[in-house]
Amino acid sequence: MTTPDPAAVEAAAAAIVDAFAATDTDRYFAGFARDATFVFHTEPSRLDDRAAYERLWQEWLQSGWRVTSCTSSDRRVQVFDGGAVFTHSVDTAVTTADGPESYRERETIVFAVRGDDLVAVHEHLSPLT
Repeated sequence: MTTPDPAAVEAAAAAIVDAFAATDTDRYFAGFARDATFVFHTEPSRLDDRAAYERLWQEWLQSGWRVTSCTSSDRRVQVFDGGAVFTHSVDTAVTTADGPESYRERETIVFAVRGDDLVAVHEHLSPLT
């Protein structure tokens, strides 16, 4: 197995956050493995693969949802043989059909080395109070 370079993990996480901030669907989901799982405090159950999240994302877009800003802070990278854990705090603002909303959350993204690629295999969001 290969232990990823912390800078590569930072770059992979930044690419995901930047794509999310731009509401760039293709670029955002490119950072996740097809079998990635997602746990969001705003959803009633775990999303068991990327396709499930992509369907939910499309529903959000169709309802008028768009990200207007997303700022990452308090980052930490922990590497291990075969992958890494990236944690940070995130401040997000969105526009919805009902108007603007904002969130302060903590996020964990678990990355795995797959061949020559570093891909996200799990994302977990919890509210930051």
